[in-house]
Amino acid sequence: MAGSDARIVGPSGDRYDEVLTPEAIGFVTDLQRRFGPRRVELLDRRQQRRQQAAQTGKLDFLDETKDVREDTSWRVAPLADLTDRRVEITGPTERKMLVNALNSGAKVFMADFEDASTPTWHNKVQGQINLTDAIERRIDFTTPEGKDYKLKDTVAALMPRPRGWHLPEKHVLVDDEPVSGSLFDFGLFFFHNVQRLLDKGTRPYFYLPKMESHLEARLWNDVFNHAQDALGVPRGTIRATVLIETIPAAFEMDEILYELRDHSYGLNAGRWDYMFSMIKTFRDRGAEFMLPDRNSVTMTVPFMRAYTELLVQTCHKREAFAMGGMAAFIPSRKDPEVNEQALAKVRADKEREANDGFDGTWVAHPDLVPTAMAEFDKVLGDKPNQIDRKRPEVHVTAAQLLAANETPGDITSGGLRTNVDVGIRYIESWLRGNGAAAIHNLMEDAATAEISRSQVWQWVHNDAKLADTGETVTAALVRSVADDVTAAVRAEVGDDAYDGGRWKEARDIFEEVALADDFVTFLTLPAYDRLD
Repeated sequence: MAGSDARIVGPSGDRYDEVLTPEAIGFVTDLQRRFGPRRVELLDRRQQRRQQAAQTGKLDFLDETKDVREDTSWRVAPLADLTDRRVEITGPTERKMLVNALNSGAKVFMADFEDASTPTWHNKVQGQINLTDAIERRIDFTTPEGKDYKLKDTVAALMPRPRGWHLPEKHVLVDDEPVSGSLFDFGLFFFHNVQRLLDKGTRPYFYLPKMESHLEARLWNDVFNHAQDALGVPRGTIRATVLIETIPAAFEMDEILYELRDHSYGLNAGRWDYMFSMIKTFRDRGAEFMLPDRNSVTMTVPFMRAYTELLVQTCHKREAFAMGGMAAFIPSRKDPEVNEQALAKVRADKEREANDGFDGTWVAHPDLVPTAMAEFDKVLGDKPNQIDRKRPEVHVTAAQLLAANETPGDITSGGLRTNVDVGIRYIESWLRGNGAAAIHNLMEDAATAEISRSQVWQWVHNDAKLADTGETVTAALVRSVADDVTAAVRAEVGDDAYDGGRWKEARDIFEEVALADDFVTFLTLPAYDRLD
């Protein structure tokens, strides 16, 4: 199948022709040709900047954009129809999840084409079909077991998240090269739904992931302007919230808002990828940037606290939303005690965010919506947000943003086992097409798996010692732990399920991205090669 010299090499499926029309593929092709080369240049720039940071152990606010930061006069575009975002739920674009999330009582559903979604061809195309069906309120369905899924009268606003700039879409070739996954996801959704949304009195909202600089935000802004012009809708129709989930981006929050100012809908504290970015950026700097067990790195440790305080202040200074981080707990149907302990932590986390000035927060499960909502209701009351709270008392330095060595906690054998266990279990789920995996009462996605494998890489390559056993973390020790983990999984799921799953591949990929001499920038890149 072709459209404007593009080739679709993925298989056909039911209703795919509704999404992959010649006109829509032509639109994506145009985006790829116009903006693909800049995307490649900016990805190269990431690596250069990472190398500089690794050599010096430092990042800083940019001298060349000082005027943007110090200019107190500019603001982002005024708020549109969506003014209350106090609780947002996240998840993949699978049909059942869409209905449950839209009905959850949350204000927004972040419909994820990225970390919570394995990029199979089916997931990407079917996800587009599902989102359009949701907009048109024709997504109701009945399972083979007879269970009905129907939309309520009032549902969450839809906010898709396209893939990050680093990810390709190998099933669509333009000039014999895979298109950008970002441009594919954004382009198809915008092409098919912008007029639908405008006709319903709203507009297209997006979340934008994984950016590392204001130049990458500028690229998105140029994409938005061209897309709006091409389809004859006013510039500024699109609104986008940027996840600040990389260390470099934390130093350019003002600049990212400025570049997207006509389309900006604020920033989000993407806590899990942010932790991953700290490890990745400074992975070979030794003890200076060595983090303890991942469960010890809470939002109250110094470097995470500095980042969230700066985010709220920066957003509100520019009249933009400041959105809090994810609560990943999944309530247990069998263990009330586990629920009570976990919900207490969720409640404390959301109380802190609301009192710090965040305008809303994320949860991963519908059962957490009331808990998060209650904490924001206490602070917001009848107000839709607290953008008027400017936080002038906040003063965050570059050193505070980089203070990883002030994080309390130890590296332990339990932490090592958790990393190996979660990494292998998540990758196996991902390979089977499920990018949002419930593991030990937590919703794990690619970001949390990245923390697990990058910590193992960092510990191995910097000769970390386990506090409880005194052992040095070596590749041999990691493989021994992987033996124990996979044996436990086999005993848990049974021989047939183990052998019929993708456990061997999952372990191979985990060891590749956790133990290789050269650090793989994203585990999803080699894993993507194993998908059809």
